[in-house]
Order: sequence, then C-alpha cells, then structure tokens
Amino acid sequence: MTIRDISKLLNCKVLGGDDNLEHTVHTACGSDLMSDVLAFVKDQAVLLTGLLNPQVVRTAEMMDIVCIVFVRGKTPSDEVVKLANERNIATLSTTCSMFEACGRLYADGLRGGVLV
Repeated sequence: MTIRDISKLLNCKVLGGDDNLEHTVHTACGSDLMSDVLAFVKDQAVLLTGLLNPQVVRTAEMMDIVCIVFVRGKTPSDEVVKLANERNIATLSTTCSMFEACGRLYADGLRGGVLV
C-alpha cells in the first residue's frame, strides 16, 4: 500500500512529504505512547498518532517510519511538519479516530508490525 493509498482511504490532508506519496509501506502502528512505538519492527511503517510534538518525528526517524498520520483532526505545528520534511517523513492529517483509521487500514490489507 502506498502513502497515497493511505491518504485516500483515510481522507487525509497532506501536510508534508508530497514527494513520498508513492512510497510503499508494509506495516502500521497506532499509538500515542512513543515507548510503545519503539516496540515494533521498523520496516517501512506508517505511524498513526494524536500526539503533535517533535518527539513523534524523532521516534519515527529512529524506527525508519516513513509516514505519520495525525488522527482526530489534529494538525501539528509548522515546526513539526518542517522537521518531518527534513527527515523525509510524510505527514498526513485525518479526521478519523485512531480506532477507525487503524480499522480502515487493516480492512484494506495493511497489517501491524511484529513485536520485538
């Protein structure tokens, strides 16, 4: 599934990383606890979260996450989007709840990462 597919499926607004929309992702992780994110395999994943701080981008970078989807209609600051752009991480925003967004992705074939 590409980041563009995710954007369409979740009716997202693309905040940054337009150049990465054709990137393929294989797994997803939905969490507001960055410590939980660190427990997942880092291969080409998308992160769904309601957190808006720079630590989300730093965690995503450490785990080789290529896309962050901000759920519940949340929009991060320009600083956070810029930081993600600098690290080649696409950023999207959806009005879906975390539960609905994860459910839609799962129903369309995207699976969770394997616990380490």
